[in-house]
Amino acid sequence: MAQKYVYAFGGGSAEGGADMKDLLGGKGANLAEMTRLGIPVPPGFTIDTEACIKFFVSGGSYPGGMWKQVEEHLAEVERLTDKKFGEAKNPLLVSVRSGSRVSMPGMMDTVLNLGLNDETVEGLAKKAGDARFAYDSYRRFVTMFGDVVLGVPHSEFEKILEEQKEKQGAKLDTELSADSLKAIAEAGKRLVEERTGKPFPDEPIEQLKLAINAVFNSWYNERAKTYRAKYGIPEDWGTAVNVQVMVFGNTGSNSGTGVAFTRDPATGANEFYGEYLMNAQGEDVVAGIRTPEEISKLAEQMPDAYEQLLDIRERLEKHYRDMQDVEFTIEHGKLYMLQTRSGKRTGAAAIKVAVDMVESGMITKDEAMLRVEPDHIEQMLHRGIDPNEQLNVIAKGLPASPGAAVGGIVFTANDAIAAKEAGRKVVLVRAETSPEDVGGMIASEGILTARGGMTSHAAVVARGMGKCCVAGVSALVIDEEKRTLTVGGLVLKEADVITLDGANGLVATGAAKLVDPEMSGDFGKFMGWVDEIRKLGVRTNADTPRDSKRARDFGAEGIGLTRTEHMFFEADRLPAMREMILAEDEKGRRAALAKLLPMQREDFIGIFRAMDGLPVTIRLLDPPLHEFLPSHDSDIEALANDMGVSFEHLRNKVEELREMNPMLGHRGCRLGISMPEITEMQATAIFEAACKVKKEGVQVFPEVMVPLIGKVEELENQKKVIDKAAKEVLAKEGIAVGYMVGTMIEIPRACLVADKVAEVAEFFSFGTNDLTQMTFGYSRDDAGRFIADYLKMGILPDDPFQSIDVEGVGDMVRMGVERGRSTNPKLKIGICGEHGGEPRSVEFCHKVGMDYVSCSPFRVPVARLAAAQAVVKFDK
Repeated sequence: MAQKYVYAFGGGSAEGGADMKDLLGGKGANLAEMTRLGIPVPPGFTIDTEACIKFFVSGGSYPGGMWKQVEEHLAEVERLTDKKFGEAKNPLLVSVRSGSRVSMPGMMDTVLNLGLNDETVEGLAKKAGDARFAYDSYRRFVTMFGDVVLGVPHSEFEKILEEQKEKQGAKLDTELSADSLKAIAEAGKRLVEERTGKPFPDEPIEQLKLAINAVFNSWYNERAKTYRAKYGIPEDWGTAVNVQVMVFGNTGSNSGTGVAFTRDPATGANEFYGEYLMNAQGEDVVAGIRTPEEISKLAEQMPDAYEQLLDIRERLEKHYRDMQDVEFTIEHGKLYMLQTRSGKRTGAAAIKVAVDMVESGMITKDEAMLRVEPDHIEQMLHRGIDPNEQLNVIAKGLPASPGAAVGGIVFTANDAIAAKEAGRKVVLVRAETSPEDVGGMIASEGILTARGGMTSHAAVVARGMGKCCVAGVSALVIDEEKRTLTVGGLVLKEADVITLDGANGLVATGAAKLVDPEMSGDFGKFMGWVDEIRKLGVRTNADTPRDSKRARDFGAEGIGLTRTEHMFFEADRLPAMREMILAEDEKGRRAALAKLLPMQREDFIGIFRAMDGLPVTIRLLDPPLHEFLPSHDSDIEALANDMGVSFEHLRNKVEELREMNPMLGHRGCRLGISMPEITEMQATAIFEAACKVKKEGVQVFPEVMVPLIGKVEELENQKKVIDKAAKEVLAKEGIAVGYMVGTMIEIPRACLVADKVAEVAEFFSFGTNDLTQMTFGYSRDDAGRFIADYLKMGILPDDPFQSIDVEGVGDMVRMGVERGRSTNPKLKIGICGEHGGEPRSVEFCHKVGMDYVSCSPFRVPVARLAAAQAVVKFDK
């Protein structure tokens, strides 16, 4: 028996339902479901997603038995409508639409009015008693089929339409006569033959086959691939094809078409929201050719249809228990529903709808968790561009950090700082950023880079600051010397104002209007439910008291990573840091470290105060020392003059410290082992700060983290230095402070020997940025050159620096967790890499039994939601 590929809907019976979305796609499954509910749906059939996949695997052939099933279902549609496909006297016309299992609006292809030719159009005109309607449908079909199926650009058909409108003196296509519309259809067919070398296909069965093929093929068009990549939709899902009897909204003043939402998709308000057009087909509403009317006005024009639509609105929302996006057509006063699906919505709307539906008893809190997406939460935390703004977009890059920014262009960190001090808002434009740019990044409204990926320095730091960042805009040509930014033929100079759209990776000229998201009471209520459900703790990565307070306001339950090196890049600290690095002996280093100690102590005091009652994990100095030194001769000369040493001496010292592969060089615990006075100073600052705030009544829980451990002996060495410093400070201050010493697991070897390391460590924190680099052998800063190709070719399913590579890096993490707890069951385990705020990675952390995740402050609410969603998905 041949496998079933085709399923009927409409006409009072259906062979599917809403629970068959994987097979029938969202559109087909919901058409079948509406049929089951007794809602008026034009009859038709769905060719399933398995047929699509087999079509591609076979190189473009239908799977065995599929076409016979299509013919059988087409015959049944003919019986139900008492029309014949391809018959001139009473022609059956159909639409052919795509339908994947998740909504991909506008990404794939549709053909309407299929079955028309020079003979059937005359039959349609006679049957309807309206030649204008018939030829309007015909010219639309020729345009859509010519564009979607035959590849002739839509703009060329538009030229034909505009020429005819100009000839007839018509402003709108509705003003064209039947003869004019017939002429447009004929001109469109001639255009097709000129462009393709073949006559326009007139045989309806051939049209149907070609249209089905086009919909299958549209699963792989560029916009669909781009959309799938953005939303993580697997390529092997395929799309279904829906063939449905045409109903016509363009048959005169008692017909029309529209799109509506059961609630307002922008605000979530429980109000019917939508637009419609009389005497139109669906494409007219979304194309913007004519201005639609608000849905409420339909009550005046067609009260019966409107009341029926309101009833269907209520039935659909109660049945699906979610806000629905519907399409409808009214033909000669009779209402037909063409689609229903879960409606796309803003973050504010998603939260309001979820809260309202829980409070009305329509859904549970667990269900509400899955109705709000992580992107919705992010929208609630960042300023955005006013949706009514018309941007003059000049370039597109990676949306590295959400939000929006407006400011004058500056090309250096120092200029950004100076502008901030002068009260000017600026956008820092760099080929790429380095740690030395941090001050300028802090001073800027946003960051724009020509190079780098989603986890580049600019992206990571910007997200941590909650600043907008657009990275990797390869079209930019930056000339720091001339202070110009060139894109194509456009040259922008310093102080020229630009706008960054971090949500979409767009760069535009001029100052766009920015709006603050509304933090309504529903948001706080929803996040309270999130915290009731989740099991994973959520901490933050924060290096300053300001970021610590912000993260706590966002619900952080402590700090999972304080990067002490960021404290040394500030202008008042960098000279002392450089003095320490360039010292000739331990005595010189200690003298410089004595200057740094009170600065570090004050930083820790501020952080401990901000995190009163919550744990704070402080990572000891991690980067190689050369990162604190200048690299250009002009900067080396300036530093030499400041320090009173010769240029040659200083340049030689810089060269001595420069490493061939800094990531694998003299950094992390290796620095502390070579120069224990650095670890001693940092530990002393931590415990002096802890004692001071505890005397003030602040509850303090310091956790000292040793970075880059590969052998347990490295941790033992550094723990002795830390414990000694703690003992001396606590004895001197006469106060007891509980603390923990642990390590950052970021080297594969550490995962392999985690059982030994856990006998010394009191906690593990997985640094998945470096663990990913070392496991894959990819440099995070350079991988952007090839990862896009790897993703496109399917070598990588996801960028491993954005979402944890579960198969490889994830297995290392799982091994580290299991082996660590095998010798230390009380071992506290978390993650502090950028993955700690990425939803799928948070789910993974939940599955392997971590205690917490840590992420940048603005990702804390996202991580909280992802942790709750993990419980709903995997534990219930």
